[in-house]
Parts: sequence; structure tokens; C-alpha cells
Amino acid sequence: MTTDLRGRITGWRQAGADRRAANSAADLDRRPAFPGRWISGISLIVGPTLILAGTLLRSEFYYFVPYQLRAYSQHPTLITAAYTCFALGFVLLWPAVMTLAQRISVTNPLWGMWGGCLVMIGLFTRTFQFGIDHMSFHLTDVLGLSTMLEGVTGYYDAWRETLWHPFKTMSGPAFFGWIVLAIGAYRSGALGLGRSVALGLMSALALGPLKGTEPQSFIAVGGLCLAFIPLGVSLLRNGPAPTRRAVIWTVVLIAVHVLMTGFGPRG
Repeated sequence: MTTDLRGRITGWRQAGADRRAANSAADLDRRPAFPGRWISGISLIVGPTLILAGTLLRSEFYYFVPYQLRAYSQHPTLITAAYTCFALGFVLLWPAVMTLAQRISVTNPLWGMWGGCLVMIGLFTRTFQFGIDHMSFHLTDVLGLSTMLEGVTGYYDAWRETLWHPFKTMSGPAFFGWIVLAIGAYRSGALGLGRSVALGLMSALALGPLKGTEPQSFIAVGGLCLAFIPLGVSLLRNGPAPTRRAVIWTVVLIAVHVLMTGFGPRG
């Protein structure tokens, strides 16, 4: 009985090793079908970097909600930059998550599907909460700090009593999706053990409106950088440079976006 159990465990380990080897051989040099090698590579590098920048910029202030509003009232430019970097980093993460999920799906399709979907649902949740942050800061300018402190306290009390809300039900994926994605990354061989564990540490990042930098924030965001940035660098190196036509269209699209932002309709 013991010999049979050991044989099964050995077989499971060998099967896992074979899957990881197959992934390394067949997938790691392949271009992502969508959204493409360059967008994916840039996302893997820039997304975590912006999140880390936002984490550092607001790290000198206590993380709890009232202290974040007080920090904004005293240092509006700094706090606005911190929260903007943090939110933009999460928005830009979707190609990175999709790329890793595609790599996982080569040998472990269920882990790739569930890990990728759960994490991206979590990205939507954090973007929704940044909208609350953005509105709270601007209302602080209009209504004053004391009024907003009372208002945000009331908001949190009402949110706790809310039985169901779309983005309240998405809080779980924002935490546990990273663990599922990390397990899939290791099982499939898309990431090694160390970087898979680092990716799973993102589940420790606090969730909720007006939440600043906590001690574990550095561990979580540092793990994300360790897991994603080397993969992005490798992806950009393993392939040809963009064509002149692609560069021209990229410049045109950026220029149009800047013009629309600066001179387009407001409201």
C-alpha cells in the first residue's frame, strides 16, 4: 500500500514536471495572439512600476481613511499623483494578466481561465474604488475636510450594511484571484516557484476606498514586480522591433488622445 502511494506521488510529480517542461519549450517564446507582444510586454513592466510608484508616494501617510483625506487636504498634488499612479497601474495590468493566463492555458487551461478571469474581475473592482477616491478628493475641495470625513464614515457604515452590490461581491476575486493565478503559473511552468509565490503575495494588498500604504503593501507590490517585470523584459527581447508603420500609427494615436484630452468636450 505504501509502495503504491509513493508510486502515485512520484507519478504526479513527474507529470507536473513534464507539463512545466512542455510549457517552457512550447510557449515561453511564442507571441501572445492578443493583445500582442509589445502591448503585453509594456503592460508587464509599466503596470507594476506605476503601482509601486503610487505605493511609495503615499507611504509617509498613515493608511487609514481619515488620514488619507487629511493628507490630501495638506498635499493635494502628491496624493493625487499617488492615487493616479496606483489606479493607472491596475488599469494597465489587464494585458499582463491576459498574457500570463494564455501561457498557463497551454498546459493547464482551467487554471489559466479561472486565474485570469478572477484577477481581471479584481482589476475592475479596484478601478471602481478609485472612482470613489477621485470623487472624495474633489468633494473635499468643495465641501471641506470635516464634512467629507463625516460623509466617508457614513459611506463605510452604509456599505457594511448593504447586503448585495456588484462590486461588493467582486471583493473575493480581487484577493483570491492572485492565488489561483500563481498556482496555475507554477503548475504550468509559466513562472518558477519563487516568482509564482511572489505573484501570490498580491492577495495581501488592502482593498477598499481611500486605503493608503500599509506595511504589507510593499511585500505585495514588490512580489508583483518580481513576477511580472522580468517576464515583460523577456517578452520584448524575444522578437523583432516594431515596424515603422506601427510606430507611426502609435504616435498618431497618442497625439489624437492628447488632443482629445486637452481640447475635447468636458463634463
